[in-house]
Amino acid sequence: MFTQLNPTIPVHVLGKGHGYAIGMIDYGQEHNLIWVTAIDATGEIWCAPNPSVRMDRNWTMGRAENALVAEEKAAPVIA
Repeated sequence: MFTQLNPTIPVHVLGKGHGYAIGMIDYGQEHNLIWVTAIDATGEIWCAPNPSVRMDRNWTMGRAENALVAEEKAAPVIA
């Protein structure tokens, strides 16, 4: 099942960066959810499995930046 997200959800895909989830694919109970995400930095569209997707921080909701996202940002960039 495909669900278009309206509004989109700001997320971080580990290994890809920040972006907006524009849809979600649910293949059923034996599979991870798949988040269809537009990545801010590159404009690429990625279908990311649920374990690789983190909600963005939200000051209003009291949600701090995820530890894995902070760790990824602190790592040196290898070209």
